[in-house]
Amino acid sequence: MSSTPSQGSAEQSTTGPRHEPESLSEALGHTAPGSDPGLTEELEQELARQQPEALAQPAEDNRWREAAREIFAGRPAVAVGAVILAVLVGSIMIAFTDEGVQEASAYFFARPGDTFAALGQAIGGAYSALFQGAVYNFRADGFARGIRPLTETLNYATPLIAAGLGVAVAFRSGLFNIGGQGQMLMSAAAAGWVGFGVSGLPLWLHLPLALVAGLAAGALWAGIAGVLNARTGAHVVIVTIMLNYVALYLLSYLLATPGLLQAPGSANPKTPPMLETAILPRLLGGQYNLHLGFLLALLAVLASWWLLNRSSAGFALRTVGENPRAARVAGIDVPRATITGMLVSGALIGLAGATQVLGSVTTGFSSDIDAGIGFDAITVALLGGSSPVGVLWAGLLFGAFKAGGSAMQAGEGIPIEIVLVVQSLIVLFIAAPPLVRAIFRLPQPGARKKVSA
Repeated sequence: MSSTPSQGSAEQSTTGPRHEPESLSEALGHTAPGSDPGLTEELEQELARQQPEALAQPAEDNRWREAAREIFAGRPAVAVGAVILAVLVGSIMIAFTDEGVQEASAYFFARPGDTFAALGQAIGGAYSALFQGAVYNFRADGFARGIRPLTETLNYATPLIAAGLGVAVAFRSGLFNIGGQGQMLMSAAAAGWVGFGVSGLPLWLHLPLALVAGLAAGALWAGIAGVLNARTGAHVVIVTIMLNYVALYLLSYLLATPGLLQAPGSANPKTPPMLETAILPRLLGGQYNLHLGFLLALLAVLASWWLLNRSSAGFALRTVGENPRAARVAGIDVPRATITGMLVSGALIGLAGATQVLGSVTTGFSSDIDAGIGFDAITVALLGGSSPVGVLWAGLLFGAFKAGGSAMQAGEGIPIEIVLVVQSLIVLFIAAPPLVRAIFRLPQPGARKKVSA
């Protein structure tokens, strides 16, 4: 009996003061090897149940952080940053070219407030005129007149969206299609010939026939470059550039030759006006220029998105665009995918040419019907990240620049070249993502913070 207290005191002196474990893992670690196996198993089960709960809170906190990182590391953030930088540089150019700013800066140290006021008036007035010329005119009488600039923006954006989609599809296929000018000219020639040369058809038949002719002509003209690249290895860039000149001079010949595209009884290189049954209807009435082509461009956005993201043909195009060798090893017919990509690209650009002659310029067209849209489409595709949705927003932005640029020039005396410089700067900054990321401190794509164990 006397040994019990001594044994207890010995155990107490050996173990020291009782220590409460802070966690189950610590309690499990302090469990003696010879302890009750049931207790050890119970602790292990409780620890297994609490581990997911312990990890859930950090995962919940990191989820929003990772979402923000994905947003700011993606191409849309770089595109927005490029637009902001281009607008800032454009503001500097507006300030330097404004006469009021130049006069006030002459006595800057005497009255600096005048210079800052002149800067605000020049830059604010320029972009206010751009907004009122592209979105809504607050000075107009009534809502119907005030909303007219927005309809003009959508009208200008229609061929840019369609042609931008064509260039974007080619980009996703690994092809640099810069032959939009030639494809638009051939599309305009085919759609225009059907539009004024085929008579006696109802609207529901004549208009689709003219549109199909335009799409087919654009696809065939781009398909030439696709076939040459797939069969002979000819470079798409060189071939499409040469085809631009071929299309331009071919259309000039057709317009200058009586009996072909030239208007009867006229010596001017211009076509006759389109027949009423081949003209795209106005969406909002005769007082607005917005026509059905805008809805067709939206449908083209949906079709392009489905093709690239939901179809097997689009998967083949994207795979070839990412790595042709891997696509070949995977069993994809690379030459066929190349030709398909150029045909689809040309058809979309052909839609832009067809909407030009059947919707925007219905009184007859000449060899300048492309209006530089074939090359602007490259900028739109780059700004949109070769994504159909991105191309839509980029086309609307450049449509706003085109609609509002003339308002800036007329209302504030801003040179129209400044708008062109802003567009060019957007391309410059888009081509240099590291510069944009460095200026705005955007995270690098694919970067992840290291999680401590």
